Amino acid sequence: MTFQLLDVVVLARDRPEDGLIAGDLGTIVEIHAPDAIAVEFVNPSGRTKALVILQPSDIREAGDPYVG
Repeated sequence: MTFQLLDVVVLARDRPEDGLIAGDLGTIVEIHAPDAIAVEFVNPSGRTKALVILQPSDIREAGDPYVG
């Protein structure tokens, strides 16, 4: 999977040190080649909850599993 800037992604595993849990949605805000991706996670009010550098294996593409 090739991620792009501003893609919405899903966190694949808990990151308690950042206050994040698997399934949290984030937005890619920067891509550092070859395998580091900056992702911003926000709370329901739109404030940044965490801005973390992740590896591609830490996230997956957000998509609607019911679209066929």
